[in-house]
This record gives sequence, C-alpha cells and structure tokens, in this order.
Amino acid sequence: MNPHHPHAGYLSGFGNEFATEAVPGALPPHQNSPQRAPHGLYAEQLSGTAFTAPRAHNRRSWLYRIRPGAMHQPFTRLDNGRMVGRHDAVETPPNQLRWDPLPMPDAPTDFIDGWVTMAGNAGVGIHLYAANRSMEGRYFYNADAEMLLVPQEGRLHIATELGVLDLEPQEIAVIPRGVRFRAALPDGQARGYLCENFGALLRLPDLGVIGSNGLANPRDFLTPHAAFEDREGDFELVAKFGGNLWRAAIGHSPLDVVAWHGNYAPYKYDLRHFNTIGSISYDHPDPSIFLVLQAPSDTPGVDTLDFVIFPPRWLAAENTFRPPWFHRNVASEFMGLIHGQYDAKAQGFLPGGASLHNCMSGHGPDAPTFEKASVGDTTRPHKVDATMAFMFETRDVIHPTAAALASPQLQPDYYQCWQGFHKHFKDPRA
Repeated sequence: MNPHHPHAGYLSGFGNEFATEAVPGALPPHQNSPQRAPHGLYAEQLSGTAFTAPRAHNRRSWLYRIRPGAMHQPFTRLDNGRMVGRHDAVETPPNQLRWDPLPMPDAPTDFIDGWVTMAGNAGVGIHLYAANRSMEGRYFYNADAEMLLVPQEGRLHIATELGVLDLEPQEIAVIPRGVRFRAALPDGQARGYLCENFGALLRLPDLGVIGSNGLANPRDFLTPHAAFEDREGDFELVAKFGGNLWRAAIGHSPLDVVAWHGNYAPYKYDLRHFNTIGSISYDHPDPSIFLVLQAPSDTPGVDTLDFVIFPPRWLAAENTFRPPWFHRNVASEFMGLIHGQYDAKAQGFLPGGASLHNCMSGHGPDAPTFEKASVGDTTRPHKVDATMAFMFETRDVIHPTAAALASPQLQPDYYQCWQGFHKHFKDPRA
C-alpha cells in the first residue's frame, strides 16, 4: 500500500463528484483521457450506468492506474462452493422461516469462500458470510450486482481499487458492480449479511412530507481517498459473472489506481447516525420511515430493494400497540439482527440469525410480546435501546435455496411463536 497515503480518511457525501489522488499531480488538470496521463499512468473509465442515463442518475469514474484493468490471464470456471447463482431451483413455501446464526467455519475460509446463499429473486441475491481468514493474494469483483455488506460480528478491512473501507458491525458498505477488492479480517474472523442488488443502483429515498431533514443524511456517507498497491506476484482475480464464479491468474495487484475522480465509488455508512422518525401522538407510521437506501424499479413507488433498519428509538404513541403489529404485505421481507434483541420477538431471533416472511405470509409479534405490550402503560414513553435489526424488502417473492431449506440452522418450530394466542372475543349478541 502506498506509504504516503494513510488508510484512514474519507470523502463525505452520497453520490458526489469526487477527485482524489494518492500521489500529487496524478490527476490530470482537466482532460479525462489525456494523450499522456501524469506519472506514466493509464486512464480507464469505470461506468456503472448506461452512457446516456440522465445526468442526475449517471454514475461513472475515471481511474488513473499503474496497469490497465484488462491485463490478466483468461478466466476459467471456479467451484461456486455454497454460493448459488439461481434462485428458482426449488419450490418456495409460503411458510414463515427463521434461521439460527451461521457457525464460524472450522477450516480456513476467506470472505469469498465464506458466502452461503440463503435466498433471492430477479432483483436481489441474499447471502450470509462467515470467514476466518483474510484474502491473501486473491482479489474479487462482482459483475452481476452491486453489493451491500452488513457486518454482524468482526471487522472488515476492505481494500478496493478506489481506496480503503474499514468496516465494523453497525456500519454498512456498498461496493459497486465491477469494483475489485480484497477483504482482510482484523479480528481474525467475521460474520454478517450480504445483499446483491441486480437492479437500479441504490440511492437515498426522497423525503416527501418529512421535508428536508431526517432519515440518513448524505454527509454521513463516506467514500475513501485514493490509495494503491504496487505489487507483483502470482495472484488470483475472482469474478462473479452470470451467477457463477470464475478465476484468472494475474501478475500484479489490481488495486493499483493512484488517482480517480467521479461519482461511481464504494462507500460506507454508520447506521447509528440514522435520524429516526416516529409518531408522537398515536398509531404507527409505516416502516418506510426507517428506509436507508432503495433501488427503484420501473414502477414508481415500488422498489426492487429497500434496505430498512430498526435502530434504538423512543416510542411515545398513546393508546397504541407499540411493537410492530400483525401484518401481511404484498412485499417480501428478509430480516437480520446485528445487535441486541428485536422488539417484536421475545426469544429465538438471535444476532446473526435471519427470518423470511414472503408475500402475504402473516407475521408479527410473538405471543409473549403481544401480551406484554397489550397491558403496557402507554402514557409514558419507552426507549427501545441496545438493538439494531434490518430488513431487505423486495417487490418479488424471495426464493430460499435448497440448502437454506435443508440447513441445520433452520428453526423447524418457528411457527410455534404464534400458536399461544387465546381467543378473547365475546360476541355481545350472545
């Protein structure tokens, strides 16, 4: 890594045009593709949207690198391991599903080998990861999707072509489609969630009647300064392409971008900075008030992916059942727990675990939570504290993989949490 440019240091703002260089003078003063780039570098454009996309939606960056990105040997197929590229191989049950946390691996397993595909559809691929070894001499990029990383245990040190992201639980990162990186494990092991977004790029939602402030603030999204590796050796470049893994031999580190400018770059966000909105009179606003990022579809108001969180917050609504209520949605929900306890479940939903409630499958609080909240004092506010849960929500049915349905982590008795409800209704006409 370039010793003259520290890893720590970020550029602030979501989707901004940035310009950053690890060596003074590495950025051309004006022209994007000059006849001769400074310091003998090669100019390369990385485009994340169609060239003719509207200016407000266009994402691209110019990279000034030591060697062209095309400089590697041909790709050959690599075993997919527990990563699944198709999500329609088995029938999808309408049952509510819940899994215990993925155990840490026994054998040496890096971030890529540690992928376990849980579910997906045309818009998203949903995976868990569990790793106990840093990626050494190995680099990766995803040609199928941008990747949303949600660590649950252990930090990730992610060195990308455009700079370094240091990530800890309760932070998230988005690595754009095509950006090459390697992941190191400062704590020796790491576990978390990973969502592939196959559709339109993730963006901040419009605030509507909320106004100009609230939810996730653009200034809290951090993009790395330029940093580079100038290394030669026998390395491996792994690509996810067409739902499968491929490998190519490469004789140098592909993380050799000395300077770049543009708006197509990795970024991270601390979920603890989210500005939570809620009711201060009665009733529940919809959970869209917890929306961090969205991937819009071709139908206005309907997304291929919503990333929603349930952070610490005050509950103050009077004469209102305060936990998440019973509901059946047209959307499908895959949920995870990063930290603490989720306020709609008394037990069974563990940090690192996951649940899937598909389109129109009834779900909501378990019986103990319902009984406790039904007699609670709503004249006083209550703090939901020391928790962080999240949800990947999509417009299409989420299909669990055969491995997820046969997993020893699948809880066969999850349905029991709704079996303890008693009939309270008494017909006044009787």
